[in-house]
Amino acid sequence: MTTDQTNNGKRAPRDECLQNLRLHFGHLNGRAVLEPLLRDVFKGRVAAWSSFGAESAVLLHMISNVDPGTPILFVDTGKLFPETLAYRDRLIANLGLTGVRTLSQEKAEQERLDRDGMLWQTDPDTCCAIRKVAPLAGNLTPFAALITGRKRYQAATRSSLQVIEQVDGCIKINPLAGWSEDRVRTYMSEHDLPDHPLVWSGYLSIGCAPCTMSVKSGEHARTGRWRGREKTECGIHFAGGRSVGQNA
Repeated sequence: MTTDQTNNGKRAPRDECLQNLRLHFGHLNGRAVLEPLLRDVFKGRVAAWSSFGAESAVLLHMISNVDPGTPILFVDTGKLFPETLAYRDRLIANLGLTGVRTLSQEKAEQERLDRDGMLWQTDPDTCCAIRKVAPLAGNLTPFAALITGRKRYQAATRSSLQVIEQVDGCIKINPLAGWSEDRVRTYMSEHDLPDHPLVWSGYLSIGCAPCTMSVKSGEHARTGRWRGREKTECGIHFAGGRSVGQNA
């Protein structure tokens, strides 16, 4: 099966391709859905997005066991914790990942749009847009599909996340959509995957340093992201100004 053909070999509309993908693979999860999509359906035309955050090791471990050369897109916003950059390097070495690409907005453009580097404080949406969303969007053109590590339990905006969705013409594959937090922790323990260094200090969802705080016992993991604001997402997984993954 290919992503742009029906059974009679003719080109199918994008929504029909999406339905075909969901029919064949939407009931799978984890490595079971990654293997056919990486090795066959989207071979050579798929990348993964990773923040190298608190739970990133699970998806990256699965990818490394299917195809360690898979392009892994990582955006360095210039505001990340040093621990995140160190964790990225550690996972690359430990898992044998050979396709990690570190993306960033051009420094001159960052300085033009955020002269004093404090845009995160006055306009966090625009800060995310120029430092994170734009660099990723500018590097998606070669790929027909993008793998993410998002899960339904992480946020209300992800509660109806499907294993396979389509956003702005790009297929997004979410192998861990239906996984629970306990299942994630169990997988990490079973495969002896290292934690992000900040997890043990109470940072359970990790983004840029100025907009990430530790959480107290009993608080939701993402409470520490943009604490005190209505903002809950950086915008990478939004289309047309609205959250995606609900009914897409």
